[in-house]
Amino acid sequence: MAGMKGKQTVWDMVRSLAVIGVVVAGIYIFVPHDEDADPTRTVDYRVETLTARRAAPYPVAAPVGLPEEWRATSVTFQRKDSHAWHLGFQDPERQYVSVEQSTDTSAKYIGAVTQKAKPTGQTQQVGDAVWERWDGEKYDALVKQEQGYVTVVTGTASFEQLGAMAAALEFKQGQPQGA
Repeated sequence: MAGMKGKQTVWDMVRSLAVIGVVVAGIYIFVPHDEDADPTRTVDYRVETLTARRAAPYPVAAPVGLPEEWRATSVTFQRKDSHAWHLGFQDPERQYVSVEQSTDTSAKYIGAVTQKAKPTGQTQQVGDAVWERWDGEKYDALVKQEQGYVTVVTGTASFEQLGAMAAALEFKQGQPQGA
């Protein structure tokens, strides 16, 4: 009797797994899902921008007037990490573009945020400002060194799109709390 009970338990488990498989397959087939849907989540960066502008010791850059096709995908401000400001976007061609700022103006920092891009020795005029061009395997970048901080516009997008982001940037510094 004991041997028969063990065989029934294994057989019951196999049948249970088969039933579960049928239910899962049914859910997959009958529950609508859009395989062409864009999984990119858009974020609102207004509050973080205001916070960063109050806390950072430099004018924080954020775009103004970009077309709706530019979608903000990430935003962070890390006061303890050299006042690092990050704002990521997906451009109209679905390429990545980010704005990076920090009081760490070292080549190591720039290399980190540009995925190891290197200076080309060329420049790009954007409005009244001259930006250095950096070229890399993964990311290209426009870099502008200022007194005490650096601004980097980088990503997988073309230099034209990086320039469009750089042109849209508005540099502002807020009043520190309690001032």
